[in-house]
Amino acid sequence: MPKSLISIHDLSKEEILHILHTASAFEREPDSSLLRHKVIATLFFEPSTRTRLSFETAANRLSARIIGFTDSGSTSVTKGESIKDTIKTVSNYADLIVIRHPLEGSARYASEVSSVPVINAGDGANQHPSQTLLDMYSILKTQQSLDGLQLTLVGDLKYGRTVHSLLQAMSLFSTRFTFVSPPELAMPLEYKQFLQHRNLSYKESKDLLPHIPEADILYITRVQAERFSEPMEYEKVKNVYSLTASMLHPCKPNLKILHPLPRVNEIALDVDNTPQAYYFEQARNGIYTRMAIMAYLLGLT
Repeated sequence: MPKSLISIHDLSKEEILHILHTASAFEREPDSSLLRHKVIATLFFEPSTRTRLSFETAANRLSARIIGFTDSGSTSVTKGESIKDTIKTVSNYADLIVIRHPLEGSARYASEVSSVPVINAGDGANQHPSQTLLDMYSILKTQQSLDGLQLTLVGDLKYGRTVHSLLQAMSLFSTRFTFVSPPELAMPLEYKQFLQHRNLSYKESKDLLPHIPEADILYITRVQAERFSEPMEYEKVKNVYSLTASMLHPCKPNLKILHPLPRVNEIALDVDNTPQAYYFEQARNGIYTRMAIMAYLLGLT
């Protein structure tokens, strides 16, 4: 079975550092013919802007050709075709598959039936490993290290697949964690037990302001309406946090604010002009990181 990236656990610490090092090399030289004879399939069963465009830009930067779809409504899925048949068919056409799907576990299943590497671009509230790697690349660039940092995760910690993957990856680097969320969106028990088994410290709070001065990285997520089955439950928590520029005093001089985007109201526009804001640069880092992931899975350097 070819090497795929479905969960951040599919990579060792050494592989993660190798990919981040390669991303740095691609940032210095972003145009390459490394994949000029490769075809990349992007299968997005769920809407996406940044992830899809970032992967397609990365593939273009590497001179690959791209096939795929952005709306499953225009595919044979509407005729009842199974994900197994879709993946087995597309793996005959492409050298690598990037898939986003609303069902948890769908990407892992795709990798088990595919004859080519599969990259999970998000499966429900489960995992989003390429986002995790670009987040880690952003942290490394801004902090010059991944070791011993204070990482404060804010917002939807229950359904947010980006924070789940980031927590697991950063646990390899002696990270200290603070979880800030309303009780309804608290970090699931399994992830807290994951940290306990690794003897890593974490604390939980409903209040953001007291934890800003201690943070090296403030990682903010939106409350995702699409993850709620009851609209009223979403309405109760949708605007629970809104970071403003005035809240950043005092803060550490090295503090950077990350957000997987899109944002709604959780970061005010006046934060964009502060030296702490890094979320748009973070999105750009996704291009270099995804170039590195594709090159690594295809065994190319």
